[in-house]
Amino acid sequence: MRLLAFALLGLAAWHAAAQPEDKQERAELRAFLENTITGANSFEDRYDAEVWLVDMSGRLENFVADPRKRLRLLKQVHAAAGRADLPPELVLSVIEVESHFDRFAISRVGAQGMMQVMPFWKDEIGRPEDNLTLNETNFEYGCRILQFYLQKEDGNLHRALARYNGSVGSRNYSDRVYRAWRTRWRTDPMSWAD
Repeated sequence: MRLLAFALLGLAAWHAAAQPEDKQERAELRAFLENTITGANSFEDRYDAEVWLVDMSGRLENFVADPRKRLRLLKQVHAAAGRADLPPELVLSVIEVESHFDRFAISRVGAQGMMQVMPFWKDEIGRPEDNLTLNETNFEYGCRILQFYLQKEDGNLHRALARYNGSVGSRNYSDRVYRAWRTRWRTDPMSWAD
C-alpha cells in the first residue's frame, strides 16, 4: 500500500511538471488554445506538396509501413504545423521522440496520442468531447502548445521544447528532438543555438 501511495505521489508530481506551474502562464496557454484550434489546408503549391510528401514518406517508412497511411499522416502534420507557423519537420521530430508515431500512445502520466497531449487541456478550453487519439486533433493541440512555448521563449527551441515536455531546466528532451531532426527529418536549417 505504501508503494502504491508513493507511486501515485510521484505520478502526481510528474503530472504537475508537465503543465505550466505558473497560474498566469496556464491561463495564457488556455486562452491561446481556445483562440487557435481551427482548420485549413497548408499546401499552396501542388509541386511543393508532392516533393515534400514523397521525400518525407520515404523517411517515415520505418515507422509507418502503409504508404496511404504515411501520406495521410504527413498531410495532417503539415496542415497542423502550417497553422501553428511551425516547421513540419520539427513536428515530425517531436512525434518521433514522443510516441514513435503511435497514435494510441499513452504516457505514464496520461499524455495521449502522437504528440503526447495532456487530456486536461480539453476541459480547460471547453472541448471535453475532443479525442486526442485522432491525429488531426492531437496535432492541432500539440502544435499550438509548442507554438505558444516558442513564442514565450522568443524562438529558443531548446527552452520551448523543455516547456512542452515539462522538463524545464534540462536539455535531455530537446537534445533528443534535435537528434531526431538532424538525423531523419531535416530539410532546411533551423536555429537550435541557445
